[in-house]
Amino acid sequence: METSNQNAQALSGLRVLDLSRILAGPFATQLLADLGAEVIKIERPGAGDDTRGWGPPFVAGAAGDATAPETGPSAYFLSANRGKHSVAVNIADPRGQTLIRALAEQSDILVENFKPGDLVRYGLDYTTLSATNPRLIYCSITGFGQTGPNAHRAGYDFLVQGEGGLMSLTGLSDGPPLKAGVGIADLMCGMYATVGILAAVTARHASGLGQHIDLALMDTQVAMLVNQGVGYLTDGLVPPRRGNDHPTIVPYGTFPARDGSFILAAGNDGQFARFVAFAGAPGLASDPRFATNAARVRNRDVLIPLLDALTAGRGAQDWLALCAAQNVPAGPVNDLAQVFASPQVAARGMRIDMALESGDAIALIGNPLKLSATPVTYAKAPPALGADTRAVLARYHGLTAADLAVLAADGVIGGECEA
Repeated sequence: METSNQNAQALSGLRVLDLSRILAGPFATQLLADLGAEVIKIERPGAGDDTRGWGPPFVAGAAGDATAPETGPSAYFLSANRGKHSVAVNIADPRGQTLIRALAEQSDILVENFKPGDLVRYGLDYTTLSATNPRLIYCSITGFGQTGPNAHRAGYDFLVQGEGGLMSLTGLSDGPPLKAGVGIADLMCGMYATVGILAAVTARHASGLGQHIDLALMDTQVAMLVNQGVGYLTDGLVPPRRGNDHPTIVPYGTFPARDGSFILAAGNDGQFARFVAFAGAPGLASDPRFATNAARVRNRDVLIPLLDALTAGRGAQDWLALCAAQNVPAGPVNDLAQVFASPQVAARGMRIDMALESGDAIALIGNPLKLSATPVTYAKAPPALGADTRAVLARYHGLTAADLAVLAADGVIGGECEA
């Protein structure tokens, strides 16, 4: 398991047994893999992670059409499973459970997102596995945690964005509540999982023991409310939806231009004064209603229409150039084509190109961590279902080709071992 190597990646020597699927868990384990951990992803024979079929788009669709019916992995699966070994094992079969327990005995970290108690019946719960591997760090990701009146409920990103308050803050004031455009509750839960796992690894250096991490989508969504949540706890007022406007900074939002819109984020009084000066209304900065940020927040309903009228007469690029020249924070509202065409995004390595085992070329989103001594590397593309079953089970369980053939014939393992 964990070893020391000064020339290795940050997490080299750590072995992760990944029993998670969909997004929160796989996102966390992909990050661990990028940092050098060995990640063994356990999938259902024949089906695999649910997201393998969540599309289009798919790689290598019919006649090369990514929108055609599935003939390759989905973009969704590819987004969160880089750097992993796929092992197809049926955990409902007692022999499959034995295989997983043997892998857990030789692992540092286990990540799972089954409902509370589900893995007890398979002997794959924390209590059972830690009895034979007390150094195991076992991270359970659920919708509502291991305790509380809702512990039994399944959790989904969309539901948690609604129930956890995020949707009440998202959208226009005169429109319906909206979810974020990506699975932000899942992604933040995956980030918290990574932080918790690394904290437990550090604690293990001192104690020699692993521990159980109980992580809930709902809890992380509530934690994400940050200033809005603490604002409510401070004054007892339920915050409204404000579209793109900030609850406590004005002007801080999108403003109309002659040919579209742009973002203005004047975070202090000096920036506001400079903006209204070159916008042609310097008197706004000395008006007592707008002279300070607190005053602008109180009088936003008066100020914003005045600013809208000022900005509507110029093109967005003109405003961005003026703001840049006067050190006023501003930016465009880009679509994804513009994002990935950005020289800044390219310079930071946020698009990477890899090749699947099939030979198909894929483009993925890079890891944003820039570590000077132990940089992120991309050693392995997202795996085909069960692509590593034979190699992993032979290495860590000592199974022979004959053993594997029997297990494959009986449906205990799948992927490359299927008859």
